[in-house]
Amino acid sequence: MREVIVDCALYRHGHRTEQPEDFSAALHRARSFDDAFLWVGLHEPTEEEFARITRDFGLHPLAVEDSLHAHQRPKLEVYADSLFLVLKPVAYDDEAATLSTGELMVFVGDSFVLTVRHGGANPLGSVRRRLEEDPEVLRHGPTAVMYAVSDTVVDHYLDVAAALHEDLDELEAAVFAKEARLGAVTAGRIYEFKRRALEFRRATMPLTDPVTRLTGAGLPFVHRDSRLFFRDVADHLSRVNEQVESIDRLLTDILSAYLAQMGVRQNDDMRKISAWAAMFAVPTAIAGVYGMNFDHMPELHWVWGYPATILLMVAICVVLFRIFKRRDWF
Repeated sequence: MREVIVDCALYRHGHRTEQPEDFSAALHRARSFDDAFLWVGLHEPTEEEFARITRDFGLHPLAVEDSLHAHQRPKLEVYADSLFLVLKPVAYDDEAATLSTGELMVFVGDSFVLTVRHGGANPLGSVRRRLEEDPEVLRHGPTAVMYAVSDTVVDHYLDVAAALHEDLDELEAAVFAKEARLGAVTAGRIYEFKRRALEFRRATMPLTDPVTRLTGAGLPFVHRDSRLFFRDVADHLSRVNEQVESIDRLLTDILSAYLAQMGVRQNDDMRKISAWAAMFAVPTAIAGVYGMNFDHMPELHWVWGYPATILLMVAICVVLFRIFKRRDWF
């Protein structure tokens, strides 16, 4: 078990007291006090490694299954012996322009909190340090951990949304730049950005209902004084969802504008091709007539017939060029 246990500590009066080796004894000791709880953090445990935790904490089999498979939407489940919250932390690499999501499960029960993390995004280290530096919040028990984890994940959503907005502004500027730079933007690039926005949306939108439920009354294992904290989380999450909606709308508008610009460019190209074709058609037609080898043709036996014909071709092409240029076909 030691390789999957990120941290384990017993807290009392809002302060860390010890790092127990035996979970059963530590949990029994935490339950013997009114202001103590055990916090265990795990990283991608296997079914065998998680079995002991399941027996000691009395976790529901369905919640255990969700924690092991880690392909869940954000949700809040209420069981007889615990609350089960699923969060999806998001990491955004601005240089590589890639967005990755992990999964974070939080069990809260009688004098214990258990966190199970999957993926690379890891907000728990900073959460634990933050809580241990603020005993007044930590006095609220396991609910304080659930609040701090949720708050950290949602606050990071705000950072990711801001980074996406910056990249979206650059994409928008490239789309509406001068024609010389339009080739740098492709529909695939816009669709890739839209896919990242959709993945971000899947992490933020479903979390609205669980956070809203945590702000209300009637949930077991939730300290009544912690509801105000969850309201703050709900407010931040609302801001995130508004930004996600804004990003999605802007992407749709940018894609429409890009496709419209591509249509205009194709029309311009077709006009240029048509203009050049018309200019080449005139000398081709004249040359074709004189290539018929008839005996009686205008200026056929005239000394200046050949230069005059060439000059006529050039003159007609120049006239056509000036007409097309005046109409902005070139």
